[in-house]
Amino acid sequence: MAVNTAALRKRAQIAKANRTMFIWIAASSAVIGIAAVMIIFLVQNLFYNERLLGEKNTTISTLDANNAAIPGLQSEVRVLDTNAALASSKANEDDQTLQVILDALPSDANSLALGASLQSKLLAGIPGLVVESLSVEPVVGVESLTDGNVVNAGGEASSYEINFQFAVSGTPEALEQVLQNLERSIRLIDVRTLRIETQGTTQLMTITARAFYEPARTLELTDKVVPR
Repeated sequence: MAVNTAALRKRAQIAKANRTMFIWIAASSAVIGIAAVMIIFLVQNLFYNERLLGEKNTTISTLDANNAAIPGLQSEVRVLDTNAALASSKANEDDQTLQVILDALPSDANSLALGASLQSKLLAGIPGLVVESLSVEPVVGVESLTDGNVVNAGGEASSYEINFQFAVSGTPEALEQVLQNLERSIRLIDVRTLRIETQGTTQLMTITARAFYEPARTLELTDKVVPR
């Protein structure tokens, strides 16, 4: 009977030791698992913070470069403001000299305004000159014709130019004055082709040319979200 009691006691002690060992193993596994998860979380945060710092450093470098370029740009603008050639081309005496550059490259592709300028200024008031035809092409992808009016279609053109052509007839002096007006125009005009034909006592000049525009640029600070 004593032998059986001792054997039962040993079995009970072994079972208790096994339960204790299982509890310690389970607790250790849980601690190791939690520690592994925390390590992974910390490593991910470390890499994410490194990316954030990289983006911030890029922004700071860009701002520093822009700030460093400001004095040079201001100096160049002051030089342009005193340019005699620009000052002599002002449309209005009260305009600033830099306004000539803005007039030469308008910010929108307004082909109707160009046509009106050609008809009322560059080709008008020349003695002995007759405007036979005048055509200004709307900019493909930017302008469209609706009920005779040019409207902005909201697109982007591949090149910022407006093509036009016109034919005028008159004396050689009148045709020469047309070319001089084109040369002196505030708008930048590039003559592509020029053809002169003699018709009796007069001459017919046909010109194909293009003018240019420069869309306005918007500078603003934006927020950038760095994904995790």
